Amino acid sequence: MTAPTSDTTDVTHGPGGAREPEPAEIGDAFRDLYRDGITARRAAFTPEFADRMREDIERAFDEARARPGGAVGRGPNRYYVEIHPEQLRGFVELVDHPWVRSVCQAVLGPGYRVVELGFDVPLEGAVNQPWHRDFPSPAATREDRRLTSLAFNATAVDTAEDMGPFEIAPGTQWEDGEGFDHGMFPAKDTYASYEARAVRKYPRRGDLSARSALTVHRGTTNHSALPRPVLVLGVDAPGAGNDAHHDMACSRAYWQTLPKRVRAHLTCRVVDELEPVAQQHTIEGLLMGDA
Repeated sequence: MTAPTSDTTDVTHGPGGAREPEPAEIGDAFRDLYRDGITARRAAFTPEFADRMREDIERAFDEARARPGGAVGRGPNRYYVEIHPEQLRGFVELVDHPWVRSVCQAVLGPGYRVVELGFDVPLEGAVNQPWHRDFPSPAATREDRRLTSLAFNATAVDTAEDMGPFEIAPGTQWEDGEGFDHGMFPAKDTYASYEARAVRKYPRRGDLSARSALTVHRGTTNHSALPRPVLVLGVDAPGAGNDAHHDMACSRAYWQTLPKRVRAHLTCRVVDELEPVAQQHTIEGLLMGDA
């Protein structure tokens, strides 16, 4: 498949003065995603942006753990929480970053939809997750070799080896998943093949990655006393259907503050008063940890 270029003719700079990427940069990202299932933009944001993001994550994490069902377990001492856009002070800067917009346009098309905002928190004592993908492979990917969704990740900390780095098996987004438990979990007797090709990622504050959530991956054991929070932004091509697993909302007052370009790509309910997100996107099996 030929890597398309993004249309950057309308704006030369994004939020905070971030420059529009060159077409060659987006072509490289497109090829990375189709070859490896993951790509990255180093220093997309300042470390200070990541520090503010961490403050917002910590605040939302405390609130979520204080109510029943507020945080979804993803294995021992590992949690996932979905939040609403206005809980993240840098939401507009994130979704309207020129690299994010351009990658979404190139891979998912101009009608892409932002459907998910949340974060993963592996705490001290989190263990190796089972190798997995986040949902079964859709027909468009299995049959047409076309990616219909992306997950953008932004670390809130500088990742060290002992903090349980994210591990991914490049190229596995194209595996049809036949024989995977629930379409997501490879059999344990195949783990050696993923470990042989696995790459660990060590992002720093301000770095941003994009991946296909179909690329087989896992969180590893957190040997440190520090959490490793990571923000997740989920984006769909039109009709991909992942919005059915999420329930983002914006208050009417906040919705009116959003730039028109952001609203055009945001799938969420507009409400008079926000209520906490009812966590829906569970990944069956991760509670097993490395058992």
